[in-house]
Amino acid sequence: MKAYAKHKQCGILLQLLQQMYRSPELGSQPEEPWLRDYKDETFFLIYGLLYHREKHTSALTRIDRDHISFILQECHDCPYMGHMSEDRTKESVASTAWWPKWEQELSEYINTC
Repeated sequence: MKAYAKHKQCGILLQLLQQMYRSPELGSQPEEPWLRDYKDETFFLIYGLLYHREKHTSALTRIDRDHISFILQECHDCPYMGHMSEDRTKESVASTAWWPKWEQELSEYINTC
């Protein structure tokens, strides 16, 4: 939770999600895409970890570049997985983690592979 608190957008989301009621003032502070997803109620906390829900999948919200790089490598380059297609890699990442613009970043990663 300390890493989330250091990140401006995650820190705001933590405050919002820990409140018993929605604060109109604080509720307008997140930036896009964080604000849109907050209003759509796709973020939630479990044991201090921030998750992002999309359709039938919930994924851990990542903000640390090292973790994001590791996830991209594991979901696409991992020897036991082979170099999967973009669609298969997208499924794997979507069930593992979420961060803003992850789909765009994934496409760029695969195109430079």
